[in-house]
Amino acid sequence: MLQDFLALIYPRNCIACGNSLFKHEEQVCNYCYTNLPKTHFNKLHKNPVEELFYGRIQLVFATSYYLFHKKSNVQALLHAIKYKGNKQLATLLGNWFGNYLRDEKKLMHVDFLLPVPLHEKKLKQRGYNQSEEFAIGLSQKLEVETNNSLLIRNAFTNTQTKKSKYERWENVEYVFEVTDIEALKNKHVVLIDDVITTGATIEACCDVLQKIEGIKISVLSIAFAVK
Repeated sequence: MLQDFLALIYPRNCIACGNSLFKHEEQVCNYCYTNLPKTHFNKLHKNPVEELFYGRIQLVFATSYYLFHKKSNVQALLHAIKYKGNKQLATLLGNWFGNYLRDEKKLMHVDFLLPVPLHEKKLKQRGYNQSEEFAIGLSQKLEVETNNSLLIRNAFTNTQTKKSKYERWENVEYVFEVTDIEALKNKHVVLIDDVITTGATIEACCDVLQKIEGIKISVLSIAFAVK
């Protein structure tokens, strides 16, 4: 009865579609959980995320959970995570994606999940790194350590949202740094991001990681922007 009373004052709505949630539903209604556009790129011979980096980065594996379109329900999820303080949603999506990827053979021998880092200034403004929260959810299901200290962002950059492909690359070039090269030698690491658009941020991270002896790199993200 108390829960019903509180629901009248503080209604629980689906973050994606805005409809009321049933008691057993958490953040996202069952309809959206089932029908949000999942990529299933890992099942494709020509994976669009991997193709984005062909000739630029040598990857073991890369995929995203959702397809991103502007003004879509997936965008509503990402805005809640990135701009409305809903870090629990990022972890929940990580749990769901982690469950989906548990039997992925290319992820069977991963050493670290490395969330794309935020600069200290941006981290202080937002209060958390959305990619790290997503990585935490993934790690709980994939049973792989999330490490937020081996890869850092050493320069503050402006938002990428309205920049062109070239401007995005210029904005993140030379801003990432590895803090312990020895710890990553001969390791398989997975870079974790929220949205992959042009791939500039991931490529900038890989530029510093690829210099490490014997390293193998994979990439996972919440969403992949459809052009």
